[in-house]
Formats: sequence, C-alpha cells, structure tokens
Amino acid sequence: QVQLVESGGGLVQAGGSLRLSCAASGRTASRYTMGWFRQAPWKEREFVAAIRWSGSTYYADSMKGRFTISRDNAKNTVYLQMNSLKPEDTAVYYCAARLGSTTDQAMQYNTWGRGTQVTVSS
Repeated sequence: QVQLVESGGGLVQAGGSLRLSCAASGRTASRYTMGWFRQAPWKEREFVAAIRWSGSTYYADSMKGRFTISRDNAKNTVYLQMNSLKPEDTAVYYCAARLGSTTDQAMQYNTWGRGTQVTVSS
C-alpha cells in the first residue's frame, strides 16, 4: 500500500505560479498511476490531471495549458506545476494513486493524501 504526502501549497497572487509535490512511499510506488484533484469550499472534488508510471498524461480540459503534471520515479514524487493562477483555482489540492490507467473518476483512486491548500488572491 502506498502512502502520499502533498506539499507546496500556499498563498499566491493572481497570475503567479506554484509547484505542488506529492511524495509517495512504498516499494512499488513508481508503478502507480497518480492523479491530482482539487476541492473548493462548497464544491465537489474536481479532477485536475493524472500521469501513468510510463509518463503518459491526462488532463481535465479546463486545466490544459496552465497546469502540467510530471513525475520523477527515482524520487517517487509527482508534481503539479500551476501557472497563471486565478482566484478560482483556490482549493485544497489532493494527490491520489491507483493501479491501472489514468482516469478522472475520483472513486477509481484508492489511496489519497491529506491535501495541501492553495489560495490565490486577486
């Protein structure tokens, strides 16, 4: 079973950038498909992006162009580079893991981190 710890959140002004990290522990962590989701207050959890162990990626249409997911299998770490941030990007960002292909369905991921808060001020 893999365990996930997110970091890199914080307060940033609109137009700024942040890079989130998700460190995965466990012997087979590099084989997992990793996803990023976010949840704003009073809203449902929303898919952001996912990446397979091979490096193939899958993005929510609304995230393409500003967000980039990547991974370093040697470090068992997945990253989410977020550029041109907007106040509506304010949310708790969660890392999730599953064995299998990329998917935007949160229920398909069976391991979750605790999340990291991202706040974008206008």
